[in-house]
Amino acid sequence: MRVIITAGGTGGHIYPALSILNKIKEEEPDSEFLYIGTHNRMEKDIVPKAGYDYYPIKIYGIQKYIEFIWQDIQDIYLIPAAYFKAKKIIKKFKPDVVIGVGGYVTYPVIKAAHKLGIKTFIHEQNSIPGKSNRSLAKIVNTIGISFPDSAKYFENVKTVVTGNPVASNALKIDKQDKTKYGLSKNKKSVLICAGSLGSDEMNKRIVPYLDSIKDEDYEVLFTTGKNYYNQYKEHKFPENVKVVSYVDNLSGLMKDVDLIISRAGASTVSELEALGLPNILIPSPWVANNHQYYNALSMQNEKASIMIQEKEITPELMKEKVNLVLNDKKLRKEMEDNLKRLAKIDSADIIYKELKELAK
Repeated sequence: MRVIITAGGTGGHIYPALSILNKIKEEEPDSEFLYIGTHNRMEKDIVPKAGYDYYPIKIYGIQKYIEFIWQDIQDIYLIPAAYFKAKKIIKKFKPDVVIGVGGYVTYPVIKAAHKLGIKTFIHEQNSIPGKSNRSLAKIVNTIGISFPDSAKYFENVKTVVTGNPVASNALKIDKQDKTKYGLSKNKKSVLICAGSLGSDEMNKRIVPYLDSIKDEDYEVLFTTGKNYYNQYKEHKFPENVKVVSYVDNLSGLMKDVDLIISRAGASTVSELEALGLPNILIPSPWVANNHQYYNALSMQNEKASIMIQEKEITPELMKEKVNLVLNDKKLRKEMEDNLKRLAKIDSADIIYKELKELAK
């Protein structure tokens, strides 16, 4: 199979895209791939390291804030240039199928593929679709969705509930021993994570809770994020709180803790489902379409998570909810069962089958 895939901007788009490519490569080792991404975002480094050919396109997302109006006007002119560049690349590569996995770079690439009569597939990780995928829905052949609720946003087009392909990767990763981070083997443990870079606001609200738990019988590993570690490395936390900037193998560590408190990005949610890990989700209020809130709400409605909005965080509320999840055996069992019920651990297989059908 000859495949062009496009995704960019965040790991939430890039890693599902790589999971799809890895699955195709596993099934058809002689396949040829080309990844089209932005010229200045993280995919330009991640994708080549993963062993795939990479082609950058200069394009920026529209901010829609008054202070960025002149930048947005300039960026609008980059869209047709990106479209014609993508069209040229597609003509030269001659793919059987073009896949979009989110981010503004997908828009000109999928549009160009459609214009050239190439079969197209897009994948939506979040419960509320992004702008690019909503715009492209009318012209693509098939849309893979992670949350069943997303189907209502894509009328009159074939949708398939695929789940998120990063879920199967989480199951394959080796367990990482929590004692590596100073946690005791014989005590219950809580992992707090707001992403690799971290969140200043979430950290500021979580720290008073951490300062208040010296008499609790569980331990906490607080990952500050790379951007904020220096602010907290000298802070005098209780002895049952350990602080690190980042965990390299987060999925592996998730297999050795009792509870995770995290943001509600689509990839994180999918990994939680696959691992059946009880969780408290604190959705970021700063993301497009407030999609993390709806991801978390969907999980809470399924009784697979407890959601706390960032503005609601207090030491008292956090202690109440953490103790509830750690100590209520009936609740934990219900949460674990519902997570596993929701999990699509064969997501990459489902997507591969859809792509094979399109490429016929």
